[in-house]
Order: sequence, then structure tokens, then C-alpha cells
Amino acid sequence: MARVDRRNTTRYWNAAGIGGLSCLHADFTTHDYAPHQHEAFVVAVTESGGSEFKSRGRSDEARESVLLVFNPAETHSGRMGWSKSWRYRSLYLTQPAIDQVVADLGIDRPAYFMRNVLADTDLIAAFMRLHRSLERGHDPLEERELLVASFGQLCRRHGDGARSIPTASRDEAALSRVVKRMTTQHAESGLTLNEMGLWVGMTPFQLIGLFKRTAGLTPHAYLTQLRLKAAIRQLKAGAPIAEAALASGFYDQSALTRHFKRSFGITPLQYQRAGAVGHAR
Repeated sequence: MARVDRRNTTRYWNAAGIGGLSCLHADFTTHDYAPHQHEAFVVAVTESGGSEFKSRGRSDEARESVLLVFNPAETHSGRMGWSKSWRYRSLYLTQPAIDQVVADLGIDRPAYFMRNVLADTDLIAAFMRLHRSLERGHDPLEERELLVASFGQLCRRHGDGARSIPTASRDEAALSRVVKRMTTQHAESGLTLNEMGLWVGMTPFQLIGLFKRTAGLTPHAYLTQLRLKAAIRQLKAGAPIAEAALASGFYDQSALTRHFKRSFGITPLQYQRAGAVGHAR
């Protein structure tokens, strides 16, 4: 167990809708982990500072520039060491979550990792996005997509089973079938990667690869664009922002505002006001 004082803060929660996945967001100024194991597969990213740890008979460091991975039941210990603080995010996948990732990737068994420290900038950013999305907890499709994509790349690049992950086919016809159904069902809140993959006989990981290669966007990003277009039609028709958000498939008004500003540089309210000014002229 960790020895902590009042300067240490942690938040721990179970990811909604993803069985067997838990998250930790910690900010430590003192800690000393005795040698221990987790039943779960652990991935950790450092936001600032760092720490020292021991695993597999050697010492290493947690820093912003590396991703940490620990296989289930892999003994390790840790302490603050050289840094005055350590702010980090970690994911814990117990067997139900591991089984789901294996199914989503279309592989026969979980990958095993021969190293605990991976210097992979892209993966660090990917797991940071995943953790923050799970912390918000408002977009199940985004969360699942980020989970599948990040663990798929982790296994492909660094796991012993990397070669067994099937790639997505560059099939324009398959993309067209998915897009057609997405367009008619964009307002439904329950669309999942599994469901969309079944439309064309693909695993979630294959589906993500197909969209990236043929559309240049992930399924979630493509669906978000469809919803933004629908929201614009609603706003032009004079619908209140909250009503436009729900009618186009967004979780709530704040979700619409966040995606709207990210894509167009203005908020839905600014868009509406600009339209009102234009009509008044």
C-alpha cells in the first residue's frame, strides 16, 4: 500500500460502460509503494514530474517522455526519488476488459510486453486522450474508439502478439455502407463500434483502420461531423441550442458547443447571433 499524506490527492473510478476497466488520476508529493502486484494489466502516463520504480530486477523511471506498462501479476515497487512531485494517470484492465480488447482487436490472446518503459510519443498522447475522455464520461463511442485504437497500436508496436492483429481492408464499398447507415442513424445515442462493424463484418479495430485509410477520420470523428451538420440545420431553422444538440445526437448542449467550437472556431450561440444579424440586414 502507498504511504500518503495530506499533500497527495487521488481520484479513482470505474469506467462507465466498459466492464473491468478502472482509472486513477493521482498527484503525489510523497509516496513509497512496497513491492506489489495487480491482477489487472496496467498502463500509466505521466503528466508532470516523475518517480523511480523497480521491476524485473532493475530500476527505471517514470517520466513524461515514456509510457509505463505492467503485465498482470507483474511485481513492482516505486518511490518519489529524484522528483518533488508525480502527477499521473493510469488505466487498470481486469480480465473482462482484457477479454473485450482481445475481441475488439481480433486476436487470439492478450499481448505480453517484454519491457515496462516504452518511449513512444504517439502512444503517450493516445492514452492521455483516452484517460481524459473516460474522466469526462459523456461520450461512450469516443471512449470505446480511443480504447480500441490506443490498445491496438500498443499491441501492434510493442506486444509479442503484434503480427496477429488483422488490418482493415481498403474497401470503399464497405465504407459507403457504414456511412449510409450512420447518416440515417446519426441522432441515435447508442451507436457502437461493434454495431457498425457488424454492418460490414469487421472488428472494431478493423473498422477504425478502414475509416482512417479511406475517409481520413475515425468513425467517431466522422459521426461527429454528421451530427454537426445536423445541428447547423437545426440552428438555421431557429431551434434552441439545447434542443438542436439533442436532436442531432449530442449528449447535451455543452458537448455540442465543445465540438462546434473545435471544428468552426465559434460557439453555436455566436453562429446563431451571426445568422440573426445577417437576416436583420
